[in-house]
Amino acid sequence: MLLNVSYNNPEIKRKINAEVGAPFTLRERIKMRGIGSSKLFITSTSIEIHNLLILDSYVDTCNIEMRPNGIIVGFRSLLESYALIIPYYKLSVYKGKAEEYSIYRDNYFIKIRAKAKDKTTHSFIKKIMDYKAENLPELPEGM
Repeated sequence: MLLNVSYNNPEIKRKINAEVGAPFTLRERIKMRGIGSSKLFITSTSIEIHNLLILDSYVDTCNIEMRPNGIIVGFRSLLESYALIIPYYKLSVYKGKAEEYSIYRDNYFIKIRAKAKDKTTHSFIKKIMDYKAENLPELPEGM
């Protein structure tokens, strides 16, 4: 789900909270040692996101916020803020090229640069995948 989050709209906040859960409390954020990524440089995107990013000539960057049931990938275009809402059950992360992570949800994707010396990006993606694995619902017996 790709949303314009530039304005304080209670309906959009309700949709986001229903999809990925309410934000972590301050105590949980401290316990997890942070829930947000540093500035991530976008290398490639799906066509819907690409059409938004080409509207200005700035360097394309994004950030990721962890939520209890998913992540929010935020980016800006012109003076608007957009968010790609991805629940964990729809989140797919691939490390295709040597210095690139691909984050997918259905037909949306964002590829971010992660150089070998950029330990913060690698550790944050690992934190997301570990949290996703720990909080997946259990499968019924016999499956």
